[in-house]
Amino acid sequence: MRVLAAMSGGVDSAVAAARAVDAGHDVTGVHLALSANPQAYRTGARGCCTLEDSRDARRAADVLGIPFYVWDMAEEFREDVVADFLAEYAAGRTPNPCLRCNEKIKFAAVLDRARALGFDAVVTGHHARLADGVLRRSVDQAKDQSYVLAVLRPDQLAGAVFPLGDSTKAQVRAEAARRGLAVADKPDSHDICFIADGDTRGFLHRELGSAPGDIVDADTGEVLGSHDGAYAYTVGQRRGLNLTRPAPDGAPRYVLSITPVQNTVTVGRREALAVDTVTAERPVWTVPPPASPFDCQVQLRAHGEVYDARVTHDAAGLTATLRAPASGVAPGQAIVVYRRDPAGDVVLGSATIAAAA
Repeated sequence: MRVLAAMSGGVDSAVAAARAVDAGHDVTGVHLALSANPQAYRTGARGCCTLEDSRDARRAADVLGIPFYVWDMAEEFREDVVADFLAEYAAGRTPNPCLRCNEKIKFAAVLDRARALGFDAVVTGHHARLADGVLRRSVDQAKDQSYVLAVLRPDQLAGAVFPLGDSTKAQVRAEAARRGLAVADKPDSHDICFIADGDTRGFLHRELGSAPGDIVDADTGEVLGSHDGAYAYTVGQRRGLNLTRPAPDGAPRYVLSITPVQNTVTVGRREALAVDTVTAERPVWTVPPPASPFDCQVQLRAHGEVYDARVTHDAAGLTATLRAPASGVAPGQAIVVYRRDPAGDVVLGSATIAAAA
């Protein structure tokens, strides 16, 4: 095939590109410039979109002997990822920007452009397995990224190649060293690439402004403190609540809900976080979904616990009834639906969490 290798500047994408070359594909490397000012993005162990990363990607392409280009995707990234991130927090939800980047940038804008240029597929360094249109978890459970790929439609998966799904991260690093790739020991990226200092609350405050309101106890209705913007809180949060006085029973309080219209953050006891029903909207199925209802497993946050569940669904959304209660389920996150399989858990689809009870 003629393939486009998305090279972030990290070890995973470099080895993925190398394996595509070994497989006999005609490979071209591309690095995505996602900011008009890359120096404002996270660097070193924290980033994936900086000038440093672009140079690392170019050096890897040189070692592999493949053509290399930089594509300016800053405008698309700002509109589809950063603006969505801000809008979701302003609405009292907790988004996952990496998931949105996969959906809107890497496997929408990039794949569409690649196909228009005559490429058959996009190769990435995601840790997940894909064969015959079926997406499965990586063999490396600690590095599995199937959760953030579950937003992809079947036609997008048909244009994707994930060469690393059968390898552990340790094996990938060892292979990079054997190939002479300088990124072999480069630390993994973490956190949110477009928040340069890692201060999400500060970033939201600068972008959304000050919006003071009350922090209210769910049991008594008493005002326990104040906030400068409800967007700075997420369901399940305990630290940094800015309570000016303790709850009546003296027990720790956790964020239970955020109500943007009233600009109120409601806090309560830990046990009040437990939920056994999750409703979600805008479902995307990677394969035709089983007839409703069906038994499955669901994951409610990236790298989160997996729960046995029974799912009902229609065109508008889905409802998952959990066999055991979950805690700290935040609207705005994705619910990803899996089916257990001897060959590895199969991703059935995903949806955006709207509410939990």
